Amino acid sequence: MKKEFIFGIAGLVIGIVLTSFMAYKAAPGMMLKEAESKYNFEQSVAVFEQTALDMGWKIPTVHDMKETMHNFGKDVRNAKVFELCHPEHAYEILKLDDERIVSSMMPCRVSIYEKSDGKTYVSWMNTAMMGNMMGGVIADVMGIASADSESMIASIKK
Repeated sequence: MKKEFIFGIAGLVIGIVLTSFMAYKAAPGMMLKEAESKYNFEQSVAVFEQTALDMGWKIPTVHDMKETMHNFGKDVRNAKVFELCHPEHAYEILKLDDERIVSSMMPCRVSIYEKSDGKTYVSWMNTAMMGNMMGGVIADVMGIASADSESMIASIKK
């Protein structure tokens, strides 16, 4: 009886450790998404920008990471990070004190970049998942923003 109990506890501990390790390894893949673009870098940027604007989103800033790094004496492949804002969605969060905590994740960001394989990729945060973890207004707004982001990305995704 004592032997079975010890094996049972050991199995439980091993199961918890393995489950925790798997969740730790999977978390980055759940929080960030990446897809190959069906276009080259320049076309991807142009199509994405136009799609975002057509959907009513604003692009307050585009960070040209290649240019920025060049200014620091570093050479990297093309990479642009888009800051996207939908004023109505942003307002729904920023008008409420308790929801303002997520303002550090605003505006939404999407990155388009080249890799050493010569292909162009797009990456974005899984804002729906993040919002669902917080619930309430944040979940509702981030769910809408996530659906919009997925539509924008679909315009260039392979």
